Amino acid sequence: MNMQRHFLLLATVAAITLASAQQFAPTAAPASPGAQSAASIPDFSGIWRHGNLPWFIPPASGPGPVRNLSREKGTGVSDYSSLVGDYKNPILQPWAADVVKKKGELSLAGLTFPSPSNTCWPEPVPYLFKHSAMQMLQLPGQVVMLFNENHEVRRVRMNEPHPVEVTPSWHGDAVGHYEGDTLVIDTVGVRTDRPHAMIDLFGTPYTDKLHVVERYRLVGYDDAKDAMQRGVKENRRAGGPYDPDYKDKYLRVDFTIEDQGAFTMPWTAVMIYLRDRGDFPEIVCADNTFSFHHQEGDLPHADRPDF
Repeated sequence: MNMQRHFLLLATVAAITLASAQQFAPTAAPASPGAQSAASIPDFSGIWRHGNLPWFIPPASGPGPVRNLSREKGTGVSDYSSLVGDYKNPILQPWAADVVKKKGELSLAGLTFPSPSNTCWPEPVPYLFKHSAMQMLQLPGQVVMLFNENHEVRRVRMNEPHPVEVTPSWHGDAVGHYEGDTLVIDTVGVRTDRPHAMIDLFGTPYTDKLHVVERYRLVGYDDAKDAMQRGVKENRRAGGPYDPDYKDKYLRVDFTIEDQGAFTMPWTAVMIYLRDRGDFPEIVCADNTFSFHHQEGDLPHADRPDF
């Protein structure tokens, strides 16, 4: 009888211990919705080059970026020496169309109107993509983009939301996440209280409502060729023609841009980059003051050497 009571006591204690352990055991933390295993993240690292002037490739259909009314004779592509934006593009609100029209009139008169790139100011997104070469660094918690002109650096925080109150900055507040094989970057808060607040070479203005979404994918030729063909018809290839023997992956970037203060509707554009295995040359804007024809303005300078 005593033996039976002993076994019953042990069984009761064991049951209580098991129940207690189940009650107080920590639960597994839910997976972060923006997290993705390192093994499945596409490798965007390295140097990429596009060589287009202007840089945006219009979409196959639907509203797209302001395009150049001045075209080169013979090729019919955008004339980089005469930047006359199509101010009748339906994406433009009337006041923005007037800005683009006046910039074009200056260009037709042979004057180079000031822009962020020819006066050495930091360039806003998406003007920043004018640079022909870009190096991407995929670091823990952030993606860093280095541009080959004027030491422009852009930092994208990963898997974080925008703050409730965004402090405007030169490149805006950029946050990113991966959706399968696609890097998605969302940017708001680009400074407007700055000289030459424009998003392209035609002086297209923006406001504090500017919102830019970029989607980066590594694609093969079949997924890049249509955009490249549209780019060949639209843009001057400052970096030379697309390499017919290119065998590597292409970097395709799809842009969606909206600004309720400047545009009548969201619009899209595309860019195609080729991987560049060569050097990453340094280009310093303020060292090249002789290339800005008919430019009047005060470029950054020092009263005395800083070395």
